[in-house]
Parts: sequence; structure tokens; C-alpha cells
Amino acid sequence: MTTGVIHDLGYQRYTGPRLGRGYAFRTLYAHTVRTAFGLGRGVKAKIFSWAIIGIIAAVAVVMTAIKAQTGEAVMNGPQFVDNMATLVILLLAAVAPELTSRDQQTRALGLYLARPLRRSDYALARLTGAITAIFLVLAGPLLIMFAGGALSTKDGASGVGDAAVDSAQGLAHAALSALVLTSISLLVASLIRRRAIAAAAVVAVFLIALPAVGVAQELGGSEGTTELVSMVSPPTALSYLSVWLYADGKVPYSDDQVVYGPLLLAYAVVVIAACTALLVARYRKVPA
Repeated sequence: MTTGVIHDLGYQRYTGPRLGRGYAFRTLYAHTVRTAFGLGRGVKAKIFSWAIIGIIAAVAVVMTAIKAQTGEAVMNGPQFVDNMATLVILLLAAVAPELTSRDQQTRALGLYLARPLRRSDYALARLTGAITAIFLVLAGPLLIMFAGGALSTKDGASGVGDAAVDSAQGLAHAALSALVLTSISLLVASLIRRRAIAAAAVVAVFLIALPAVGVAQELGGSEGTTELVSMVSPPTALSYLSVWLYADGKVPYSDDQVVYGPLLLAYAVVVIAACTALLVARYRKVPA
């Protein structure tokens, strides 16, 4: 008969400082931004995201080169953001499921909640991190366009000032677009555990309403009808909103005026608030 022996392995209780809820939130936020860019992951995880980022940056470089040669801008900052919306949606289709579906599949949420992190903190850290990443994707090319415009202008300080105003408007619209598109994408992706299906759902949500907007534009109708219909398609609504905010309401290549600008702005705010609230509510029900 053997007798048991207790070995002292030298384990000690942790007596250092507790970093707390704020530190956990900031860490998850930073991890979200890194994940969106594929940092800390394999090469395959970086290919698609960086291909999209590269295309957006290449468009900005081409626009800058054309303006430097001709002296005329092909598109201003807000128009650039609107024209990149499809690429941003494709990027979100890859990023949003990675941020939401993976943790649900692996049931890793319980590990996050073992720290002083609430479910609402998890949802908001993921959302704010993704919004930051998408904003940076758009802000970088806008700054390239500003630098090119400021260096190539022949109007001196006036030209630099115009380039700065255009860049500021573009950055403001990039922030608004990032808020709207990312909040919708993360909400949709959080509802589906399988990443491939979640990615398809994100794209479908944005593209399924485009035919209705196209039909409304073709039929014409009363002034402002297309703007009202565009509310079923967030990217289109954002483009009308940018016209109202930054182009005196005059629709490019048309004689139309944006009539429902304040309503479109309220629509954007409601979408952001509603999607954020629903995302937090969703994570209150996700099993840990």
C-alpha cells in the first residue's frame, strides 16, 4: 500500500494590480482592429483584406495623378468615399464574420467574460474596433489625395486650403459611412454562426435593395421620391446625404436637388443607434 505525497510546486496567488474592465475593453478593441487588417494571422487571412485595401489606395493614387496632370479633380472626397462603398462592403463581408461568428462557433465568449468584461463591453469593443478599421481604410487614401492636391496646386495657399476642406469633408463622410455600414454588417454577421453564410448575408443585405433604387431612378416621379426609396439601400442613402451635406444639395450630372437631406441624416443616426442597440441585445443572448 502506497501513501500519498503532497508536493509543493511553488504556486502563489497573484498579488499584483488588477487591470480591470477598461483595460480588457481596450485590449479587445486593439485585437479587433488588428484582426480586421489580418495582423497576427496567417498569410491567407491577409490576402483578401489587403487586396481590397490596395485597390482603394490605388484608385486614390490614380485620382491624385490625374489631378496633378490636368488640374481638375475627377471626384471630391465625399464622392470618393461613396464610390468605394462596394469595396468597403466586400471588406466588411470578410471582416465581420471573423469578428463575430468565430467566437460563437468556438464558444470563446465565456473566456472573455471570465475577465471583468460585460457582454455589452464585448459587443461595443468589437463594433468600435471594426468602425476604426474601416475608417482607416478610407482615411489613408483621402490623405493621399490631400497630399497630392496640396503639392500639385498652382493656386498657392488658396489651393492648399481648398484641398484641406475637401479632405476634411471626405474624412467626415468616411466616418459616417464607416459607422453606418459597419454597424449593419456586424449585426447581420452576429446572427449567423457559420462564417461563409454570414459573409454572404452581409453582401446580400446591402445589394438586395439596389434594384428597387434603380427602378425608382428610372421611373423618376415626384422630386425626392428616389431619396425616400434609397433608404432601403444604405450606401445609396449615404450618397444622397453627402450631396446634401457637401454639394449644396445639387446631384452631380443632373438638375435634381436633394430635398430630404434632414430626413436622410436622421435616418443615418437611427440606423447607427438601432444596430448598436440590437448588437448589444444579441450578445446578451449568445451562450457563453
